[in-house]
Formats: sequence, structure tokens, C-alpha cells
Amino acid sequence: MQDAVTAEKIAAIATNISNRALVRLLLAASLAKVHRPEIDIRKPYTEIGAHDAYSGRSYDEQYIANFVERHDLPCNPTTAFLTPALRNIDTILSRDLEIVGRPRDLYKKALEVLHEVYEGKVSAEDVLAETIRDLLMFKAAKSEALSSLMQRLQGARDVPPLSSDGIVTLIDQHLKSPHASRLPVLVVAAAYASAGEFLQEKHLPLQSHNAADLQTGALGDVEITLTNEDAVVTSYEMKMKRVTKLDIDYALRKIERSSHQIDNYIFITTDVISDEVSDYARSIYDQTGVEVVVLDCLSFLRHFLHLFHRLRMQFLDEYQRLLVAEPESAVRQELKQVFLALRLAAESGE
Repeated sequence: MQDAVTAEKIAAIATNISNRALVRLLLAASLAKVHRPEIDIRKPYTEIGAHDAYSGRSYDEQYIANFVERHDLPCNPTTAFLTPALRNIDTILSRDLEIVGRPRDLYKKALEVLHEVYEGKVSAEDVLAETIRDLLMFKAAKSEALSSLMQRLQGARDVPPLSSDGIVTLIDQHLKSPHASRLPVLVVAAAYASAGEFLQEKHLPLQSHNAADLQTGALGDVEITLTNEDAVVTSYEMKMKRVTKLDIDYALRKIERSSHQIDNYIFITTDVISDEVSDYARSIYDQTGVEVVVLDCLSFLRHFLHLFHRLRMQFLDEYQRLLVAEPESAVRQELKQVFLALRLAAESGE
């Protein structure tokens, strides 16, 4: 892009870690303008009622979403137009509009880019191309940082293996990171992946982090089957908050809708477990024949690692493999780098 000032604004939007929605606004709006030159790029809401308004959400959901997913671009997994800052607007996105969103300066830059397209200072084609270029460069830089950490870890493999408690401490530190809601799923999946040969059980492929159970037909976040069968025998549901009696009741309704009988429904939580909820979970067996239990995530991990002490490093490697393989929409790149840095520090004694 020849306009260096606009290019700088686009780069700031495309690479801002704390806000990954605005880049989808730029992608959807510039694509719409390229597709329909007669529209006003500042009017991505049909509620405006003008002849040159358009549905930015439609472009975002129908075209940008598939493009972002196909190329694993570092963007929000859902449309920008349903974020709190953008979903209730029914007016022109003029450059003097005050949008309540953070970082505030980033919203101002986005509005300025749209205004510059409107005034003809830059073309929508250039904005679209520059935004995609910045996203690809941002993705490559993050991938390089991840590869560098993994190479350093490989070079440190001649140190003694971590103890089981050392691994629990490492995972505990990782779980305390921001945006860690997907991590308990990976803890349980890694446990079964590392010990499946001995348990004669395996976990089914993990569902998307954003997919609801009703959409996928899944009983929980991690579904366990016998090695040579497909029927679910144990289902795990993860909670980054307290499990309630209502959570258990909802799980029972899912079990009732299931086409087969499961043996165990296990809640894994990172919060406190009340005696009332534990007692209620225990009472379910007499009613349904299904064992329902609520377990603390770290207690589950600690017991597993001591039970399968010789497999503790296999567990850690499986957790890392699953973590790195997760799409950006489920586990942020920064969260992957945090784990690798924590593991490198733990194994090198730093």
C-alpha cells in the first residue's frame, strides 16, 4: 500500500493482541466495497435504511468466516458485528462516532480507515489486500516464535524428567493464565492419549471449542470409548467455575436424549466443589445407573500422574502436542507460548 499512514493503522488493527474483532470488520467492509462499489463502506448496517447501506455481518459470516478458518488466520472465530461494541449500532460509522470498545484508539483507527476509503484516498482493494498481508505476516511471526521455543525445548531434553508434582505445578501455572478455558479439556484428553493402551480406552476427536453440545450431539467436552468400540462409556464436562445442581440436571437431560447408556459422567472444575453438589451427584446413580462425579482438575491430574508415574512425560508431551495443534480460536498463540516457556524454565531449572 502506497499510503504509509493508512498502512500503519491497518497494521495496528491486524496485530493487536487484545482485540481480534476489528480486523474482521475491516475484512468484511472492504470485501463488500470491492464486491459492490456503489455502497458506502461506512454503512455496514441495513438498519440505516439507505440505498447504499449493506449488511457487514452477512459478508463477515458468509465469506470472511470461511476464509479465516481455511487459512487459520489470527482473528476472532465469530463475526465482529455481534461483539458488544458493534452489535447495537444503526448509524453511519463516521470517523467522529464514539464507539464504546477497547482499546479505544483502535476503534478510532478503524473508523479512519473506513473514512479514507469513503473519501477515495485509498481503495477498498488495497485495504483488503493490506489487511490480509498483515494477518499472514502476524501469523508467520507467531509461528516462528512458537517454533523457536519448541527447538529450545528439544535441545534441553538431556535433563532429568520432571516429577509428577513438578508437572502438576507446571499445568497449574498454565491453567491460571488468561483465556485458559480450553485447557482442562486438553488435560483429560492427554491423560487418555498417554495411558489409552493400558486403560483399553480412548478419547474421541475433540469438538470445536465454540461448538455447543446440542449442535454436535456430543455428551460432553471429552468423550471416552473402549478401544475397539464407538459407544461412549465416559463423558467429561469441563467448568472453569463452580459446578451447580442445575449443571448436573442439564447433563442428565443430555444423557436421556442419548441413544446409548454411558457408565460415567464426570465434571472437571477448576473451582471449589461444594458438599451439596457432591452429595447430589452421588445420588444420581440410584436413580439412573449412571455414576456422576465432580472432580477438581488438579486433583484429577495429580492422581493420574501418580497412578501412571512412568507415563508422566508421555502425558506432558501429549498435552503439548494437543495444545500446539489447537486452532487460534480455541487456544491463543500467546497461551501456547506461555506453556512452552514455562516448560522450558521448569526443565532447565531456571
